[in-house]
Amino acid sequence: MASFKRVLLCYDATREGRRALCEGAELARQSGAETHLLAVLDRLDLAYGADVIPAVPLGSTEQAAKEILDESVGRLAELGVKVTGHFVVGNPIDEIARCCDELKPDLVVLGHHRRGMFARWWDGRDDTRLLDRLSCAVLVVHAQKDIEADAVS
Repeated sequence: MASFKRVLLCYDATREGRRALCEGAELARQSGAETHLLAVLDRLDLAYGADVIPAVPLGSTEQAAKEILDESVGRLAELGVKVTGHFVVGNPIDEIARCCDELKPDLVVLGHHRRGMFARWWDGRDDTRLLDRLSCAVLVVHAQKDIEADAVS
């Protein structure tokens, strides 16, 4: 198994994100790596959400996301992983790449939700662009349908 000195866990509270968080935290713990947990509140999701749920102010959404991050940091600490939490609002691809430029991790861990080609085209996202912007190892975790990764969530 490879040993990592600095790991960046990217977390979005989805099933895939929870599974990635569990697997990434275990790798970080085994490696004794300096660990960072990044939560990105997607600006695009906020824009769509504002049309659908206008009664929920941005501050409430942001506060809920920060609480999820704080809870995850606490749970990782209980598992023996000392982690520093980071919270940003923006485009996830840009923010993950920016965070990697600053922290210089050896490994980035993120969850991936499978979508069809048309879904990616429709919402204008091209998640593969992230790989072109990183210069470290990347662990992409898919959630299995029959496994719920709720040990950390």
